[in-house]
Amino acid sequence: MNWDDASEKILVTMLSHLGFSVAVERETTADGLCLQIMMEDSKTIIGRNGDRLEDLQYLVNRILNKHFPDAPRVKVDCDHYRNEQEGKLVEKAKVLADKVLESGKSVRTRPLNAYYRRIVHNALAEVDGVRTASPQGQARYKRIEIMPA
Repeated sequence: MNWDDASEKILVTMLSHLGFSVAVERETTADGLCLQIMMEDSKTIIGRNGDRLEDLQYLVNRILNKHFPDAPRVKVDCDHYRNEQEGKLVEKAKVLADKVLESGKSVRTRPLNAYYRRIVHNALAEVDGVRTASPQGQARYKRIEIMPA
């Protein structure tokens, strides 16, 4: 069994043990493999602000890396929730960058996990006149400061 088959099996097994009957579709994205959970009532799997999806993704990757140490990171999504959130996040970050360019003053995002911080940093790297920074530390959720360049 290869790592992508194993990652799908891990996810389906976990969800079945939790009492869910789901279909999982594999998608190839710019970030690599994404396991898309397809089901009727997706709110239960997604959780509040996607926190359960984050937890599922973390567990799938931990188990996968135990058996396939060289396997790349796998993204877990449900009914394209993360794609929608990422699009909204990029738009919000660009609005904040415009505010910085207009006012000349720094602004901060809401607290974001590492994955979402990376998306914001990458999206604003293309914007002339602003730069971004994340604070150091062990906190799971951190704010990004968007500053004039």
